[in-house]
Amino acid sequence: MTTTILLAAALAATSVPVSIPGPEGPLGGAFINAGRGRPVAVIIPGSGPTDRDGNSPAGIAAAQYRLLAQELAARGVSSIRIDKRGMFSSKAAIADANKVSIAAYAADAHAWAKRARALTGARCAWLVGHSEGALVALAAGQDRRDLCGVVAVSGTGRRLGVVLREQLAANPANAALLEPANKALGELEAGRKVDTKDLPAPLMPLFAPAVQPYLIDLLGQDSAALARSLKLPLAIVQGDKDLQTRVADARALAAAQPRAKLVVVPGVNHVLKTVSGEDRAANLAAYSDPKLPIAPSVVTAIADFVTARR
Repeated sequence: MTTTILLAAALAATSVPVSIPGPEGPLGGAFINAGRGRPVAVIIPGSGPTDRDGNSPAGIAAAQYRLLAQELAARGVSSIRIDKRGMFSSKAAIADANKVSIAAYAADAHAWAKRARALTGARCAWLVGHSEGALVALAAGQDRRDLCGVVAVSGTGRRLGVVLREQLAANPANAALLEPANKALGELEAGRKVDTKDLPAPLMPLFAPAVQPYLIDLLGQDSAALARSLKLPLAIVQGDKDLQTRVADARALAAAQPRAKLVVVPGVNHVLKTVSGEDRAANLAAYSDPKLPIAPSVVTAIADFVTARR
């Protein structure tokens, strides 16, 4: 590889801060430029306080979005990875980060797509949503303006209440929590807030009063229905070692939208790292290892889909 090519690759992988107007203050993100005329993706983060890199003060330090953006740049795809309104570099965008909705996040995704087009000269931008971000991308994709298509990575294809119950039941340590958790989920699914005074302490982070309005909105979403009505190209990427969303979710999305491209990547977990075996502790260890590379199969699935439709 020549020095010129090496320099170009280094520049392509350099993140620069970018911002757009938010409801009360700016929304922040990071842009990696793979070159004029290249496709561009907006990387939408997953649930909770997850930052533009994929990390969270809740103990996640996998940096999967930063690694994805760098690897996409090496494959000729520019990207903007974003901080959600009210959090991190987007903290000033809204006073209370809990006072949001999927529709609000979708509106932000559209605004970022417009900014991505302006930065790159691309005719449209791709939305690459991970976990909860996949739902946001599907919701935003109902309006095709400025958008090329959607890549749903590790997204739910079933109602969130079904997925949450499955996640809680999968951990034997949660046995005593299942009854009160299921009762609380039932109330929220019915659109009613839950009195938390009798909830076991371990369930408080999930059902904290401040997040319940957002949970009610989230539990009412139907990602399969959004996939069904999507008129844009759709790729569905799912790791078969994912402890949070399952291959069944990906297949449900694909069944709803038969034109979609479904890619099940073997050996890949929820933070898009390659893991071996069925040991839960080993799988979760990847959540805190930024030095573990992102699974090449994930990068290939996304880059091939995006670049084939320029």
